[in-house]
Amino acid sequence: MIDQLVLLPVIVPLLGAGLCLVFGRSAQAQRAISVVVLLSVVATAAVLLVRADHHGPVTVTVAGWPADLGINLVADRLSALMLLVSAFVTLCVLLYSFGQGIVEFGRESPLSVFHPTFLVLSAGVSNAFLAGDLFNLFVGFEILLASSYVLITLGGTEARIRAGTIYIVVSLMSSALFLIAIACVYAATGTVGLAALAGRMGELPDAVQMLLQLLLLTTFCIKAAVFPLSAWLPDSYPTAPAPVTAVFAGLLTKVGVYAIIRTQTLLFPDSPLNDLLLWAAILTMVIGILGAVAQSDIKRVLSFTLVSHIGFMLFGVALADPLGLTGAVFYIVHHITVQTTLFLVVGLVEYREGTTNTEKLGGLARSAPVLAVMFFVPAMNLAGIPPLSGFLGKLALIRGGVGDATPLAYAAVAAALATSLLTLYALAKVWSRAFWQPLEDGEAIEEPAPSEPRQRSGGSLHGRTGVSTKTEVESSWQRFVHDERLPMSMALPTLALVLASTALTVTAGPLFSFTERSATEMHERTPYIQAVLGDEAP
Repeated sequence: MIDQLVLLPVIVPLLGAGLCLVFGRSAQAQRAISVVVLLSVVATAAVLLVRADHHGPVTVTVAGWPADLGINLVADRLSALMLLVSAFVTLCVLLYSFGQGIVEFGRESPLSVFHPTFLVLSAGVSNAFLAGDLFNLFVGFEILLASSYVLITLGGTEARIRAGTIYIVVSLMSSALFLIAIACVYAATGTVGLAALAGRMGELPDAVQMLLQLLLLTTFCIKAAVFPLSAWLPDSYPTAPAPVTAVFAGLLTKVGVYAIIRTQTLLFPDSPLNDLLLWAAILTMVIGILGAVAQSDIKRVLSFTLVSHIGFMLFGVALADPLGLTGAVFYIVHHITVQTTLFLVVGLVEYREGTTNTEKLGGLARSAPVLAVMFFVPAMNLAGIPPLSGFLGKLALIRGGVGDATPLAYAAVAAALATSLLTLYALAKVWSRAFWQPLEDGEAIEEPAPSEPRQRSGGSLHGRTGVSTKTEVESSWQRFVHDERLPMSMALPTLALVLASTALTVTAGPLFSFTERSATEMHERTPYIQAVLGDEAP
């Protein structure tokens, strides 16, 4: 009976989306439905995680078809972990959106489509993580992409339509390539089931295997924003509303990375293309972070760091050993949480100040000290400052690279170290300019109405640039709580994610143990194959 739980993370959000459409005129009803649905997905994912860790992968074959022909949903350690982290992050972003105001009637969207579309996105992400065959993985991608088309253009502004057009064109091209890859795989093997393919792929000629692998890798690298297929991301994400940008940055590219991990470990365990993946990882890390250093807008800085840090995950996959996979999985969990948190914090900055351009910001450490801390902690975590989880994940990847002991692996280690330093530089520059630099003297500060975000064009905050007094420090939390330009409905979910990202450091030991077991399971392949095929397993 518990095997049927695998269906719930996909079915429940789709049913919830339908209910949200039924109650389309009631914002409160839509909110309640969305929260209940995502809470149920979080609970289901937690149960599946425990079950997969103690008893092996949980599988279900829809409608009783043979495993090599039917639709299989599989929750092993990796997919259950991704499902739990993504569901928790999605829930926090949903709660954050309640205070954003853009998703209600009559502001930027004439229709209340945000909640049903958001739940459909959640269903697509869950289906992609649980898919046991390539075609169902394609369906999962299409579900989340179709909903993301709506979310990225929410409000219909010129900038969002332009960015959405780029995003849609790139996504459609990658989807068409994915269909071609699936057709080629089926023509060569007679199946698209991942477990069945694990046995049949090795029987194909080497040239055919390499062609199929290149088709799949190219598709997933586009979706994961791996260089040189990443140019679409920095121009697409920053224009969307803050909750949309946050969930896109945290999850969508990770679904592509997950697909790379799943196919590389299960279908191509001894791939001759691992060196190519290492080169892609190096270039993604270095080119991405150089783009971040050159930006002045915080959203674009984070978008380029998002591209750059995909390279760390690809680094672990390319090593193709349990230690590299352990570091990659740990880093995915870390990056989903931290990157989402940073985009939500920047959303708070934009809501409060009316801009995310560091040239127009200043003095936030004094005027909003709690907000400054909420940015500083995940920023240092992303940069990999000890002993935070970013440092621990990078340390595992570097150990894997050193253990590989090849010149290319050493080059990847050097690129990882350089990228970490440049990430620290880029984020420290944002921290200095937006939070610590004084605004220029002599210009008046336009104080907004309580319901409007502050619009600043310069000027010293109260004409002072000194250190806060003891009284001001003691009252910082009270000012944070009562700041009408910083809704608590947005601030509290962000604070919860800040605490969650910090908790990854405290729980790093158990989490590393779990990711090691997950990496070993993927490296062996047998548990996954036997769970799906049963007695038919080779």
